[in-house]
Amino acid sequence: MFSTEFLITSLVVVLVPGTGVIYTVSTGLFLGWRASIAAAVGCTAGIIPHLTASILGLSAILHVSAVAFQAVKFAGAAYLLYLAWSMWRETGALKFNSSSTSKGLWQIVMRGFLINILNPKLSIFFLAFLPLFVSPDTSSPMFDMFLLSALFMTMTLVIFILYGISANGVRRYVVNSPRLIVWLQRSFAATFAALGIKLALTEQ
Repeated sequence: MFSTEFLITSLVVVLVPGTGVIYTVSTGLFLGWRASIAAAVGCTAGIIPHLTASILGLSAILHVSAVAFQAVKFAGAAYLLYLAWSMWRETGALKFNSSSTSKGLWQIVMRGFLINILNPKLSIFFLAFLPLFVSPDTSSPMFDMFLLSALFMTMTLVIFILYGISANGVRRYVVNSPRLIVWLQRSFAATFAALGIKLALTEQ
């Protein structure tokens, strides 16, 4: 069922730094390991609608309809630019207590969810990606795609958590250097802005 090709391809896709990885790493770096896990959960949850759309074939609408694709694309780009602006504006002021309230963690989860759900490329990617690993001889292709999706999401969650915890591991070196904090926050802000602009300018 789970071919070596699928496992390797999925691992490469998850490991390649994207908006979700950047968000999880920056969260772990500035806000701690609990926050990084919340970010990883949110980013992983943001994949669910794309995978569901791919399984049901709904993502074809985004591929066929230029209007629908453009609407989602610009919404995602605007959100990334908002994140960039927020991080730049709060440079040097981010604080997060290790005994974070559930409300604070919930906001981190929702932000991660929005980052991934507002990326129309994910739906098209999964529409083209998952069917490649479904056997033509299977009696239940939708069930097979569901299992492949579940494994992909599990890999995403685990790797993102590892990214976040690793970032948190060097956090103590960062918090003792206000100048480094400012530089890192501005770097992450610039990265989000660049990704937002790239998404806005990307053709279907």
